[in-house]
Amino acid sequence: MKARTPFQGSMAPSVFFVALSGVSALTHAEGVEPTTSPRQPVVVDLPASTIEGAAITAGDSFSGAPAQVGKTERAVALTPRSISVVSRALLDSQQATSLADALNNMPGVTAGQYGRRGWDDLIIRGQVASDSLFLDGLRTSASNRVAEQLAGFEQIEVLKGPASMEYGLVLPGGVVNMVSKKPKGVPFATVGVSYGSHDFRQTTFDVGTLLNDSGKAAVRLNGLLSDSNDATDHVWFKNNYIAPSLSLDLGPDTDFTILASHQDRQYIRQQGLPLSGSINANPNGDIPRHRFTGEPGQDPYHGVMNRVGYSLAHRFANGWTFNQNLRWQAFRLDGQLVSNAKMAADNRTLSRTAQQQHYDGDTLSFDNNLQHTFDSAFGSHDLTYGVDYMRSRESNRSYTCKVGTLDAYEPVYGSSIVCPDTPRAWTDTTVRMLGAYVRDNYQITDRWLLTAGLRHDLTDTHSQNHLTDSRSSNPADKTTGAVALMYEIVPDVRPYLSYSTSFYPNTGTDYQGNTFEPESGEQWEAGIKFDLVPGRALLNVAVFDLKRQNVLESDPVNDGYSIAIGEQQTQGAEIDFSADLTERLSLIAGYSYTWAVITEDGGQAQSTEGDRLANVPRQTANAFARYRFSGTSRGWEVNGGINAVSERYTNGYYLPGYAVVNVGVGYGTDHWHAAVNVRNLFDKQYYAGGLAQAVALGDDRTAMMSVSYTF
Repeated sequence: MKARTPFQGSMAPSVFFVALSGVSALTHAEGVEPTTSPRQPVVVDLPASTIEGAAITAGDSFSGAPAQVGKTERAVALTPRSISVVSRALLDSQQATSLADALNNMPGVTAGQYGRRGWDDLIIRGQVASDSLFLDGLRTSASNRVAEQLAGFEQIEVLKGPASMEYGLVLPGGVVNMVSKKPKGVPFATVGVSYGSHDFRQTTFDVGTLLNDSGKAAVRLNGLLSDSNDATDHVWFKNNYIAPSLSLDLGPDTDFTILASHQDRQYIRQQGLPLSGSINANPNGDIPRHRFTGEPGQDPYHGVMNRVGYSLAHRFANGWTFNQNLRWQAFRLDGQLVSNAKMAADNRTLSRTAQQQHYDGDTLSFDNNLQHTFDSAFGSHDLTYGVDYMRSRESNRSYTCKVGTLDAYEPVYGSSIVCPDTPRAWTDTTVRMLGAYVRDNYQITDRWLLTAGLRHDLTDTHSQNHLTDSRSSNPADKTTGAVALMYEIVPDVRPYLSYSTSFYPNTGTDYQGNTFEPESGEQWEAGIKFDLVPGRALLNVAVFDLKRQNVLESDPVNDGYSIAIGEQQTQGAEIDFSADLTERLSLIAGYSYTWAVITEDGGQAQSTEGDRLANVPRQTANAFARYRFSGTSRGWEVNGGINAVSERYTNGYYLPGYAVVNVGVGYGTDHWHAAVNVRNLFDKQYYAGGLAQAVALGDDRTAMMSVSYTF
């Protein structure tokens, strides 16, 4: 049976939407033949200086390219899951510099809840997901220690809810997939400089050229040098990054790209303020937000991360496609942490703790899959068969050090940080995962779509304690899956219902020496996707019920041990909208409501059942718009938006809600582009999140100016 293109009709709500808004739907811009792609042809973005006419190209679009996070070529509008995408055009309009900047554009995602500590921290649908980071579909590491460099990515994608069917051992909130910049089908070169608040200085470059006449063989090199101080005294950041990539011409049916990167970060860790004098009243008044509670002479953190890998796609004559992604990465991170403890009875003398920390490790991961799309007598199928593997090793050595107290109101620095010769903890942990999966996107009729998949994983978490010379191994295996049904009720309006599961191995043993059952997660999600202007404007409305079980809790009977009996539940609703409404106006907006609580605490003496999960706001809202007066990258543009977060509970206290406004203006010519962005325009003083003894500071008002030249 040769069915018409799925979910297309003779009439669409886009006509009604366009009539109401007074704008006209645009046709897709003509693309240029691509170079390479892991699984799908991708329209190559031309440099802004070469674009003619008013049509929106992929490189200018807020609606972004197709998401790779679902391991499918299907458009987000035709996928019965909640997927959010932030495009390169949006990141450039905002002059975003961190992964948190990108993720704050997505409803249901909380990013940077521990402030400017130098790591990537995030929560998806109420569940911590800081270690659920993927690059080009491969897990970066079992534990992420070095913050990602946003300049190296083409877009950021989030698949919300359990994703073990696609990715194996991940926590149930969701996963973040970062898509690398790859060689283009045209030669180009862009250099830029930026200057901003707190002596922010940055130089960027992004150059590429063709290696043959076909356009398939090409090379690209992008990178940056940056140096900045911080709103907090004595805190600074330095960052160097370079990412070469090479596409080879292995014939018209084969795409092959080699990807590598090197990153070097150095910084003094910002640890926020003590509770007294910030979120809690202090008779001496508020502690200044610029106060540094560490020691200026403490050892800075120094992190280095190297990556090398490739993506391969081969299309066979019989309609099958073979995809293989492989990457090896290694990292090292060293530094000293001085953190806040309790305030003395005089309400000004602050006790502090200190640690010397060392991490190093490496990760090898690969994913092989075969994809085949074909028609049958009962509908059309998009089948994927895959096998993936990950081996992630980390060595963790930490020392408990001594440091003197500090007058939080009139600080006198210079206290020595004294660390012992013997570490407090010294462990090597290796996580191995081997998984096999199968999935079918089954187009039953023109209107009905059934997506179903199963996966089985074999995992082992091996730990070695160098201090006790003991070893432990915690093997686990689990079958997970996902199923979803979507129906096109009227043209371009598609309700869906999905169910998905996840698992994540627990480490350690209980009081009797028994290993723990893995964590498990499950989610029901119901939603509806409105393809308002097909390919240009998508509205997704979803509700969900997510449970996380076998969460480790403190053993109420045996001190120092854990039991795997805890349960957490998050329920909520999300609205996600992204659109290129005209050649001039682009918009992204969202709203989320998340109810996240502990439903089983394992029988703690002081019950936590019913407590809200830490740092999860009940409500968030975001919106950002860009308006180009000429309809192209040449001429003036203005942009701006708002991020709002409601009250949050954390560690026994509440953080007030806030809203910040961001604005920007830019101007472009054939070769030059200049922009100025101001974040937190009205200088709202807020807290990004909370810890047991400290609150993390949100960003005060900052301004950034950038100038770039395209050859």
